[in-house]
Amino acid sequence: MVSLPDDLLRAVDVEAGRRGTTRSGYLRELAEETLRRRSAQRAQRMTEIDTMDGPVKGHGGGVEALVKANRPEP
Repeated sequence: MVSLPDDLLRAVDVEAGRRGTTRSGYLRELAEETLRRRSAQRAQRMTEIDTMDGPVKGHGGGVEALVKANRPEP
């Protein structure tokens, strides 16, 4: 179940009818497209970040020693 204001629900119903689909079908299409677009944007942003300073060459080292040094005693 999803709650929508009456005016938005009417607009969804009108657009679904215009497209020849059901309310559920139209909402499913909108959700799928939104999630697909968001996934593509995230992938693009990750690629941009990856290329900002050249290829990633590890974490810089020393992490294992830092973790061990700060690990609480058993």
